[in-house]
Amino acid sequence: MQRFIENYAGEHFDVIVIGGGITGASVAYEAATRGLKVALLEKKDFSWATSAVTSKMIHGGLRYLVNGEVLLVRESLRERRVLENIAPNFVYPAPMMMVHYKKPLKNNKWVVKIGMLMYDALSYDKNFTWDACKKIPLHRTVSKEEVMQSEPNVRPKDLAGASIFYDCNSIFPERLTLAFIKSAVAHGAKVANYSKVEGFLMGADNNVTGVRVKDLLENKIHEISADVTINCGGPWADIVLGLAKPNSDSSGTLRRSEGIHIITKKRLLSGKYTVGSMTPGGRHFFLIPWRNHTLIGTTDKPFTGNPDDYRVTKTSIMELIDDVNSSFGDGKLSYADVQHTYGGLRPLVEEDTGETYTSSRKYEIYDNKKDGLDGLITVEGGKYTTSRNLAEHCLEIVAQKMGRSLGKSITKKHYLNGCEIKDLCFFLAEIQKANNDFGTATLDYLGRNYGSEYAEIIKLARTDKVLSETLNEDGELLAEVVYAIRQEMARTLSDIVMRRTGIGTLGNPGEDVLRRVANVAAKELHWDTDKVEREILDTVNLLKLPQQ
Repeated sequence: MQRFIENYAGEHFDVIVIGGGITGASVAYEAATRGLKVALLEKKDFSWATSAVTSKMIHGGLRYLVNGEVLLVRESLRERRVLENIAPNFVYPAPMMMVHYKKPLKNNKWVVKIGMLMYDALSYDKNFTWDACKKIPLHRTVSKEEVMQSEPNVRPKDLAGASIFYDCNSIFPERLTLAFIKSAVAHGAKVANYSKVEGFLMGADNNVTGVRVKDLLENKIHEISADVTINCGGPWADIVLGLAKPNSDSSGTLRRSEGIHIITKKRLLSGKYTVGSMTPGGRHFFLIPWRNHTLIGTTDKPFTGNPDDYRVTKTSIMELIDDVNSSFGDGKLSYADVQHTYGGLRPLVEEDTGETYTSSRKYEIYDNKKDGLDGLITVEGGKYTTSRNLAEHCLEIVAQKMGRSLGKSITKKHYLNGCEIKDLCFFLAEIQKANNDFGTATLDYLGRNYGSEYAEIIKLARTDKVLSETLNEDGELLAEVVYAIRQEMARTLSDIVMRRTGIGTLGNPGEDVLRRVANVAAKELHWDTDKVEREILDTVNLLKLPQQ
């Protein structure tokens, strides 16, 4: 992939997409497959914000049934299956254990049983998968004794048993988002990260005709025109919209909720199940086995202020730890056990809810023509799982605005770029057989996270011994750094270690590893010594745990 903005020469587009998270990536892919000329612009790196701070799950939203959002759950379950099909190396069925206690009532095993039966019914097509090894069984209820035998750290007092059901894990959401972007590019879309939209181009009738964008790497301003501009700014969507409104202070009015996660190496799970529990106040949290660590999340509380100012705080971490200690384990999880934390903001479309936990995760697509801004569409809300289907609905509005048929969606019928794998188990086994000069962990990691593109990493590693060096227990290679820069538009050290590889996603990997990565990147990106030191310092600061 190439940053098109570096060589932009005035090309007119059918569609401009603002935002490079999963929503923008999905919309760009959908539009490109319909034959439209598409430009996608992201002010930082792809998938750097909300799309990078998930619980690593692709799920139907069992708890949304409590709110009566049956259609949202059905859509989510259908799209869960679609993502299993089109991204088989990223999305896997995984067993979940939802533990039940005598209180509160909504966690009673018989109340939950009703929800589980509905969940099974709404996912009636869950086994219509392209890969036969991705079958999902019906839920089952297990006794207190079975729970304690499987997961000894579950708190036994007042335990009434558990429900075992399946949803899907998403092992690397940032790379899954990147797969959508790569798929858009494969269909002709042009994309650029570090390209900040600073204003809109306006026609004679006050209609939006494009955007004014600053290339933050080259420090140049460009004006890019398009028939339709789609605002997929996520938590920034209202602020982006404010740029098009005369006399607006762009302060934003979108409701936002904060969700954080913590990662600990403290062994809290058997590794067999994702365990869901409920606080005395009735909020769910999950403990998820991930890369030999325990991932714990998430919180859900209102955030006010500019989303650019958002940071995870020690207070938020301690609130999550307190939730866990009140409901799970020996009650001794501490701040000292936290190896890494991450958090972000969710955009919410509901305005009449007192707090964010019960707010809907539905999405809304607005034609801003009714605001006097013809040529602009704004997308708000949504969840990662339903982003592809959101894009399909968005293109219906685009077709109306363009006054022509754009055909039917094909995105649920084709593998994403790099995910062309009919039988994942066979694929992973064949990788091991064909590359016995590399470690088992390395090959498994590359096969899952790079899919059919894994061979390019192997090729790089074989041509340069330095690039074949491993960096962590997952067996990641320095060759991935070169690939990230040459093929995946990585431009900073944090791009490489946080969103193209998993080198930094378990926390600070240590100065030695960061320096080795930075030195390889420096050769590719022509960094001088001062730039290398700045990149390392910026990444170290990014990975520091908050102290207040």
